[in-house]
Amino acid sequence: MGNRFSCKTKNNSNGSKGSRRFGGGNRSQRKLQSDEELLHMQALSLAIQHHQSSQRFDGSLSRRIGSTSSRRRNNPISDPTLTNPKQQKQSPEFLENLETKKIVLIHGEGFGAWCWYKTIALLEESGMLPTALDLTGSGIDLKDTNNVTTLEDYSKPLTDYLQNLPEDEKVILVGHSSGGACVSYALEHFQDKISKAIFLCGTMVADGQKPFDVFAEELGSAELFMKESKFLIHGNGKDNPATGFMFEKQQMRGLYFNQSPAKDIALAMVSVRPIPLGPIMQNLSLSKEKYGKGRRFYVQTLDDHALSPDIQEKLVRENPPEGVFKIKGSDHCPFFSKPQSLHKILLEIAQIA
Repeated sequence: MGNRFSCKTKNNSNGSKGSRRFGGGNRSQRKLQSDEELLHMQALSLAIQHHQSSQRFDGSLSRRIGSTSSRRRNNPISDPTLTNPKQQKQSPEFLENLETKKIVLIHGEGFGAWCWYKTIALLEESGMLPTALDLTGSGIDLKDTNNVTTLEDYSKPLTDYLQNLPEDEKVILVGHSSGGACVSYALEHFQDKISKAIFLCGTMVADGQKPFDVFAEELGSAELFMKESKFLIHGNGKDNPATGFMFEKQQMRGLYFNQSPAKDIALAMVSVRPIPLGPIMQNLSLSKEKYGKGRRFYVQTLDDHALSPDIQEKLVRENPPEGVFKIKGSDHCPFFSKPQSLHKILLEIAQIA
């Protein structure tokens, strides 16, 4: 069911056999320790309240394209800012009215299932059923990225998942960045298994385009990039074509994480892996009969340095989805920088009939 994260408290036992007590001095020390713990808990509680209030109205905006007027507005579960997880779970009508509770999270270039840890926790608290997948050669998938040469190879964990779904089940797909190409590929081949497809600042390319084309403004044309880029990896030797690329860490900070918390940046710095080049250089073949019938939604990130808002707007204009949502103040990784806004939008899209 994707990555799961939980916190457990340790039971401290100070009364083990053979321990010795030294009268009132020890009691006052324990009292002091108890007072310190109480103060610590109060400070922690205030910090959590401050974090929740700062996330509550963090500037997500939405805009609609197409027929999404039947969206349900009045159910309280659609507000993910409710601070009590149990309170969120007490709206069975919300879950009963959904076509599917299953959301499959597809990471972008260099990332893995690990990047969705906040989104997974929030979705589970709302009663949804999230699954985060590692694409081939990503996250903890053991395949060498130098041997991942096609979008079909790269997307195999996703297509295997969809292939094994029961006949009457559908899922919502969420594709981040170049993971959007995997979502497009899945729409073309498993359209009947996909309730909705959400492109999160993603490579929502049209028929005949390659995912790399979306990043051309930042990285130059594909031809120029292949000739001159200092980020290329030649896994099969310098005399053979490049097999992948990897940004320098400092550049990644500026491109991807300009609004993300320091702890999440640290996690990414030790977790990202080289990006296979073949899949993002492949032209997609997308038909009106299959891909064209899919229900697509796009989430724009408005402080994005990797895929500028202008480019995202161009993608939406040239290949219009059913609905468009915008997150203010988000960098290229809203699951780090604006998790509550992202969560609210995912629930909102899930409710669209």
